[in-house]
Amino acid sequence: MKRKMNWFVFPTALAATLAIATTVQGNPVQTPLSAPVTVNGSSGGGQASQCGFISGTPSQVIVVNQPTALRFKLEAQGQPTLWIAGPVDRCVMADGLSGGQIELPGVWEPGTYSIYVGDLAQGSHPYTLSITQEN
Repeated sequence: MKRKMNWFVFPTALAATLAIATTVQGNPVQTPLSAPVTVNGSSGGGQASQCGFISGTPSQVIVVNQPTALRFKLEAQGQPTLWIAGPVDRCVMADGLSGGQIELPGVWEPGTYSIYVGDLAQGSHPYTLSITQEN
């Protein structure tokens, strides 16, 4: 008995996987920022990292074209973390006094940075992340 192969299944699965994997990466923002960037989502994820538990895909991707002063501000519940992975990696964790807020100002070197909003306790909580360019 011959088995019939459904060839349309593989291209459909591949297209769906690529669409999911490039959802955030397909829309990176670049400096200079024309306006502040605001991202809302759910913190945490199933992937353990050096900066708590994160999602497998970044919350936002930013391309810095020249040394740029940026301020990252995260507001979340739970035990939020902010991991910025790129030419310069930074991990910041909210402490007990911050009320779930993290602010990270600094001058960022050129390169592509992936921004992850994690949670130390593998929880999932709503968050708002804003990225502003400072002059």
